[in-house]
Amino acid sequence: MIQQSIDLKDLNSWKVGGRAEHFCQPGNVDEVRQALEWAKENKVKVTPLGGGTNVLVSDQGISGLVLQTKKLKGVAEVLTTDRLELTVLAGTPKFELMRAFMKHRLSPALFLSGLPGDVGGGVVMNAGVREKREPREFCEIVDWFEVIPFDRPDQVVRYSKDQVQWVYRKSTGWDPGVIVRVGCSWPMQPIPTLPKEIKAANELRKSKQPLEWPSCGSTFKNPSPELSAGQLIDQCGLKGFQVGDAQVSPKHANFLINLGQATATDVSNLIQHIQERVKSEKGVELQTEVRRLGEW
Repeated sequence: MIQQSIDLKDLNSWKVGGRAEHFCQPGNVDEVRQALEWAKENKVKVTPLGGGTNVLVSDQGISGLVLQTKKLKGVAEVLTTDRLELTVLAGTPKFELMRAFMKHRLSPALFLSGLPGDVGGGVVMNAGVREKREPREFCEIVDWFEVIPFDRPDQVVRYSKDQVQWVYRKSTGWDPGVIVRVGCSWPMQPIPTLPKEIKAANELRKSKQPLEWPSCGSTFKNPSPELSAGQLIDQCGLKGFQVGDAQVSPKHANFLINLGQATATDVSNLIQHIQERVKSEKGVELQTEVRRLGEW
């Protein structure tokens, strides 16, 4: 189950980075536990990797064990008279969760339709959208989630929504470990026009976002609800600016794209340049949504 020296370029959405010293893709919760027990016995650091979005993998790679939950997929549904309840394995793509809500014409399908990555990653970063709609963040649809802690691989710890601190693009207050299951729900209040709304939102997204290029989606957090990171970057004249093969998308300034041969160092240097320019010209310190993984 544990593999050695695996190239991570094709396992992240930016298509950059080096190799994992050790690597595994567990297919079920028991295999996650076995991998974490192996890591604990061998005193190996564990780096969880979900769908590979919103991460920047170092060109030097990642030491220790990279545990990717990509194969940990599945959605179980319970329908009550007034609520849809879903139990979702953490590696399930957000698109599959969207389809489960969409089947009943429920509003979480709209905000989920534009989110890349998997459900576990959505919990980690409290993924969401800028548009003022309900819901707009993961914390609004999550009831609980289960974690296998790094230091206690024989346990599965459940956290209720209220035990966790949810802030903009981050959740805290839970033990470091691997999220394996997530419980989501929403009131049974169908919206008949939802398919048309999702189709219109997807068409708008395709026209404004460079979906044809490798990227991590939005790179920077919006400084405030009224202030868009993309607009600030655009106002600094940085659309189209490149470092190596990493470019600020001419279509959407908050998307940094890989034109083919970009390295993680190119992306990192481009991020730094943008932050310095926006700070200098606009007086705003941009923070990334991106987690850096590996040796920097």
